[in-house]
Amino acid sequence: MSGVRVDRVVTSGTFSLDGGTWDVDNNIWLIGDDSEVVIVDAAHTAQPIIDAVAGRKVVAIVCTHGHNDHVTVAPELSERLDAPILLNPADDVLWEMTHPGVRHGSLEDGQRIAVAGTDIQAIHTPGHSPGSTCLYLPEAGELFTGDTLFSGGPGATGRSYSDFPTIIGSIRDKLFALPAETKVHTGHGDGTTIGTESPHLEEWIRVGS
Repeated sequence: MSGVRVDRVVTSGTFSLDGGTWDVDNNIWLIGDDSEVVIVDAAHTAQPIIDAVAGRKVVAIVCTHGHNDHVTVAPELSERLDAPILLNPADDVLWEMTHPGVRHGSLEDGQRIAVAGTDIQAIHTPGHSPGSTCLYLPEAGELFTGDTLFSGGPGATGRSYSDFPTIIGSIRDKLFALPAETKVHTGHGDGTTIGTESPHLEEWIRVGS
């Protein structure tokens, strides 16, 4: 096992879509060791994230999806930390709402990102948004789900570019295929495990359909 560790930064701000705005607290995850790190999501305020990086080399700034509260400071972090931004191109329509004309790298299904002697694997899980992508650390048994899976259920699908049957399919076929003991680190709120959530799938379908 490599010396990889996971740090959490929480920032606060707003999420806006379809003419509404909501106050939100976001989890930003740092995956790495003492020398290099991958940043997962770029929410609200850059400085707390930069402080947590603490001078380490940033391999990439990976956005789990394109909603504004997950990409707020991605360009600023990219410039200040000299690191590429990765986002699934299916979410370009959302990215352009926040950062029109700003370019980013592509995050593809199955892509691997090497950091701290291990690989992070991208798993495309559309539903909350078309390009939503979870990040899996097989060696550590840890999963970063953005807004696809939370403690207690799937992410919201009531707004533009979201689809309930699609998110259920992503969770069922891709996430619940992972080992039950896999730790789930979410985009908001507390974490959970695959084994805690998987027994509730049919209940979610009944409530949500």
